[in-house]
Amino acid sequence: MAKGNCEFQKLQSGYLFPEIQKRASLFRKANLDIPLIDLGIGDATRPIAPTILQAMIQATEEMGKVETFRGYGPSEGYPFLQEAICQHDYTKLPISSDEIFISDGTKNDIANFQEIFASSCKVALQDPTYPVYIDSSVMGGRAGSILENGSYEKILYLPCTKENQFCPPLPTEHADIIYLCSPNNPTGEALSKTELEKWVAYALREKAIILFDGAYEAFITDKDIPHSIYEIPGADTVAVEFRSFSKTAGFTGLRGSYVVVPKKLFLDDGLSVHAMWKRRVQTKYGGTSYPIQRGMEAIYSPQGQKETKAILHDYLQSAFRLKEKLTSLGLEVFGGTNAPYIWVQAPSEKTSWEFFDHLLHKCHIISIPGKGFGPSGEGYVRFSALAKKDVIDNALIAFHSM
Repeated sequence: MAKGNCEFQKLQSGYLFPEIQKRASLFRKANLDIPLIDLGIGDATRPIAPTILQAMIQATEEMGKVETFRGYGPSEGYPFLQEAICQHDYTKLPISSDEIFISDGTKNDIANFQEIFASSCKVALQDPTYPVYIDSSVMGGRAGSILENGSYEKILYLPCTKENQFCPPLPTEHADIIYLCSPNNPTGEALSKTELEKWVAYALREKAIILFDGAYEAFITDKDIPHSIYEIPGADTVAVEFRSFSKTAGFTGLRGSYVVVPKKLFLDDGLSVHAMWKRRVQTKYGGTSYPIQRGMEAIYSPQGQKETKAILHDYLQSAFRLKEKLTSLGLEVFGGTNAPYIWVQAPSEKTSWEFFDHLLHKCHIISIPGKGFGPSGEGYVRFSALAKKDVIDNALIAFHSM
């Protein structure tokens, strides 16, 4: 008889969103006349920019003509998109177009990348952090047993607190795989060049691999914050970079992303990470659809840049308004400058869930309890500024009921 992967039984963070839905549903049933204001989900709400939409329509129409029809595309992505990304996102950086792999979502790539590592590899990650880093480590057998505080015995947690400005401290022990997310989800804070230099130096010394999640790179406004880890000398020998078009251009419903895997990156046993990932992609991935890739290419056109930057500006304006309002109410507020997330400390020593319930019942606002992102998230909640403008407006009014 076939047996299941017993590691799946150790997964726990998936309970977060069902629990949020459960509490919100109970509130709705008891208060049918009160609409809820959802600042929890980090989903894009602005429509696809006209230039990008038109490019996808044109590409779809090409599929209906004999002379322009396309069948299977390259698993790694079409060269026209790889080159557009390289010329725009990696100008003057040590990255070539054939080191860029087009995909259908950073979440998939981050989880799947662990396949090329041995199960014995030690994982280190920011805490609080994006749940997929932990969950994929659990599935791959790298997490060990669950401890009383909800953490995993084999995972090396790097506490990001207000005392260290939410910058993960360097490990005091060896790590093989390091997850870094900058700008960070959920805290909204970003790593400076100095901080990234420390991490690259650590990875070089320990022969570790950094999996650098730059999904929110397009939101960076601070000139001192690197847009790519490859701005740090030597990073192309220790780091893989993940980028997403989900928030950059509203592709949450279309799915579009890419991974940069430098050819200079090798594992301790001499295996090429680039060669291994390329083989994995060619074996398991059929490629991102042609119309979607034409849409991604259009993001890099002058007009596409203008339109997407206007949308990003709107999101950041919403973040600014939320941050300003919450700060004026006496709360400690972080993030919102280089990312669309607001990280708020609960008042009066409330737990994350207690503050969540308070916001739900007093303000009718849905947030995300920080505890769900890891042990160091306790005592915080996350608000998303990606909501529609009228939702943001209603939230600003509702906060007065706090």
